[in-house]
Amino acid sequence: MVEVAAGVHAYIQPDGSWMINNTGVVVGSDDTLLLVDTTSTEARNRALFASVASVCAPESAFDPRYVINTHHHGDHTYGNWLVPPSTVIVGHDACREEVLAAGLIAAQVLTGPDYGHIEVRPPSLTYTSSLTLHLGSRVVELHHPGPAHTRGDTVVWLPAERVLFTGDLVFAGGQPFLAEGSISGYQSALEFLRSFDASVVVPGHGPLLRGAEINRVLGDLADYTTYLADLAAAGHAAGKPPLDVVNEAGESRFSAWQESERLVGNLHRAYHELDGKPLSERLELPRVWMDMMAVHGGPIACHA
Repeated sequence: MVEVAAGVHAYIQPDGSWMINNTGVVVGSDDTLLLVDTTSTEARNRALFASVASVCAPESAFDPRYVINTHHHGDHTYGNWLVPPSTVIVGHDACREEVLAAGLIAAQVLTGPDYGHIEVRPPSLTYTSSLTLHLGSRVVELHHPGPAHTRGDTVVWLPAERVLFTGDLVFAGGQPFLAEGSISGYQSALEFLRSFDASVVVPGHGPLLRGAEINRVLGDLADYTTYLADLAAAGHAAGKPPLDVVNEAGESRFSAWQESERLVGNLHRAYHELDGKPLSERLELPRVWMDMMAVHGGPIACHA
C-alpha cells in the first residue's frame, strides 16, 4: 500500500503478470471509503481488504461505500462479492454486461492459482460517458475513454490531487491485452490519458508512474500500437494468419515486455477490425488462447 496523495493509496502487486493487478483506495473528507477495483483470488482479496482497513481511520470498520470496476476482467472484479451488500459497485454500462457474460471464465482458463471461493457480482450502478462522485469535499471523476482494452473501460481521476487510476489501459512493463477491445480505440485512449496531465498514474499492472515516466510509458504503448497495426495491415493484406505473422516477425523492441504472447491475441483483434466486423461480435477466444499458448511455448502460467 503506497500513499500517493493525502488519503489516496495505490495497492501494488508485483510482478503484475496475469491476474496480479493493482487496486486503489480513496478516503473522502467525510471518511467515506472508495476502492478502485478488487483483485483475483479470495486470499488476495482478503489481504487487500486487511491492508485497506489499516489506512482507514482507527474507528472505521472496513465498509466501503463504493467499489469502482475499471473493466470486467476477473482480476479486477472477483473480489466484488466479498464487500458488504450495502457497497455500491460502479462500472460502465458495458462492464456490467461483460461481467455477466464472462462469469468465472478467467479462473477456468488460468488454472494455476487456488482461487478459493469466488462469485460473480456485477456493477449495480452504471454510467455511459462520465460520472462524478463526491466523498465529502473530495471529487472523484469516472470517465469512459471509448472501447480500448475492453468495451467497458473506466479511468478514475482525482482532479485536485492529479492522480489517475487507469485500469488495464496501462500495463507498465507488459504488453497490453486488446483482444476484447479495440486497436484504434486503444490509440485514442492513450491520447485521452495524456490529456489529464497527471502527476501520478496507477496502472492496472506494474509499478507506479510519476512525472516524466508517465509520458515515456504512454509513448512506448503508442509505439507498440503502431507496430501492431503495421504488422496487422501487412499480414492481413497477404492473407497470413496472425500466428504466422508473429512467427515471421521475430524479435522487436517489445519482445522483452511481459506477456509477449499477447501480440498474437492483439493481431486477432486487429484482423477483426480490418474485416469490418463490429466490436459487439466477440472473437473466438479459445482459438485466440491456443495461438497465445503456441507463441508462449506451452501453457501460460499464472502465479496469482
